Formats: sequence, structure tokens, C-alpha cells
Amino acid sequence: MMKKAEVVPNVIGGEKVLYFIRIETKHTLTGNTKQIVNGKLIGPVYGLAICKSDNPEGYYLFGCDENWKSITDTFHESIEDAMDQGEFEYKGTFNDWKISRSINPD
Repeated sequence: MMKKAEVVPNVIGGEKVLYFIRIETKHTLTGNTKQIVNGKLIGPVYGLAICKSDNPEGYYLFGCDENWKSITDTFHESIEDAMDQGEFEYKGTFNDWKISRSINPD
């Protein structure tokens, strides 16, 4: 049976999604960063999304829950910097990014 394709929204955190990745067992949480939300340390996220920001100009790397709701974020000057941050946080992600349907509709 064929696995259903991941459905990712076109907008996360109010920003247009360009790239996304579902965190899987092959991606290792490095522990290089500690994300704290509402006073609690966040464990592995469900997925990461790189989104375009117009104000200020740049890119957000969002850590998302299973509904692709942003729970963490970092801001970057380039897509490559955001991808590097993703790899810094989750080893093995760098070559697994998928292009969002918001910029590549099927």
C-alpha cells in the first residue's frame, strides 16, 4: 500500500512555507540547542519548515507539532542558513528538505 504524501499548509506562523521536513528516526536530535516554550524544555519536534518573511526580510525556521503549528522559531538571512540550523539541531536533515506545494504545486 502506498503511503499518503505529507500534507503541509502553505502558511505557518503567518509566513509562506518554502521547504519542509518531517523529522524521522533517521534524524538525530543533536542537543546543540535547547528550545524552551512556556518554561518547559521542548523535545523533538514533528517537523521543520522554512518560511519566507517579508518583515523583516529573511527566513524563519519553524519547529512544528503534528498539525504543522509553529512551536519554536529561529530567524535567518538565507535559506541555506536556515537549512544549516536545521542540520545543527537535527543531524541528517540537510539533504532531506522537500519543496512546499506553495511554490511547487502539483
